[in-house]
Amino acid sequence: MTTLFVSDLHLDPARPAITALFLRFLREEAAGADALYVLGDLFEAWVGDDDPSAAGAEVAAGLRALADAGVPVYFIHGNRDFLLGRDYAARAGMRILPDPAVVSLYGRPVLLMHGDLLCSDDVAYQAFRAQTRDPAWQARFLAQPLAARLAFAEQARQASMARQQEMIAGDRAGFETVTDVTPATVEATLARFGVDTLIHGHTHRPAVHALHAGGRDCRRIVLGDWYEQGSVLRVDKDGMALEALAIVR
Repeated sequence: MTTLFVSDLHLDPARPAITALFLRFLREEAAGADALYVLGDLFEAWVGDDDPSAAGAEVAAGLRALADAGVPVYFIHGNRDFLLGRDYAARAGMRILPDPAVVSLYGRPVLLMHGDLLCSDDVAYQAFRAQTRDPAWQARFLAQPLAARLAFAEQARQASMARQQEMIAGDRAGFETVTDVTPATVEATLARFGVDTLIHGHTHRPAVHALHAGGRDCRRIVLGDWYEQGSVLRVDKDGMALEALAIVR
């Protein structure tokens, strides 16, 4: 049996082929898994569980069918869907985990994160993250009409894209550094939790990294995004494999 990990699907009505790929993945491969972990950014944007989007309903139905078939589904908030709440999680049959979370994986403790907390050199983003994770801020935001929340999300997305383009134009190497994890933060996080394996997404740089932290040899597995293809980490008692999933045209 296998445990599956995905992240950064960024599901969006504008990219229906990716949603179709994910739903097929749920029906076919995930149906035989020990568990499925979604490590954040399931959606391109999420402004509240009252959003009546067809994509959200379709994905919830697919996840609920998987959970009802006996496959546990776990979710960690990302930087795009941090407002996904208990109502939607219940509809989708998902259990929300804290970020970070330590789980037992075939007898070994493994640290799971979305990954944005590891990008500590991006000071502006970390300040925005702290603001938007504040319960009072979230309560005020969710009290606004749906149309206002959707407009805010679109404005925030455009501002983020503009900031990235500005950073790339000014210093591409610096942009790559700032938007990737900070090595010292990774090492400190692994040492703090006393584990030797970390799985996360967020950076869209799929890879398996070897490093030394807390006096032990460690691994950091980075999940890929689902913009032009799928990305899944398969883990069983014998090891792990990080693979891409092709879109069926």
